[in-house]
Amino acid sequence: MHVFSELYEFNEKLIMNLKFNRMSMDKVAEGFKYIPEILSGNSVLEGKDSELINEYIVNLGKSDAVSQLDYLNGRKAYLAKYRDESNTEYKKYGSLYVKIFFMIGVLMAVLLA
Repeated sequence: MHVFSELYEFNEKLIMNLKFNRMSMDKVAEGFKYIPEILSGNSVLEGKDSELINEYIVNLGKSDAVSQLDYLNGRKAYLAKYRDESNTEYKKYGSLYVKIFFMIGVLMAVLLA
């Protein structure tokens, strides 16, 4: 969830950067936890998610500013979809684990009593 949230925010910052500032990607990536690792070529996720991120990163900086804006705006909805799906999954499984550990605690209390 955190990786896709950061990737979406990074995409937004890149769009604004291309429109107004034109700083390097390393400067734009400052302040993020996972983005500098991704830009340096390290994989922070596995499987299909890793392939999606690698495909996104490979296409950054390969063309002129107008083409980059088109690419980033096109990926914006796609990244938002992944961000929302991962957030939903995180909430679903996060609450499930809390409930499971609560039930284990209750069971242990009953067995010890």
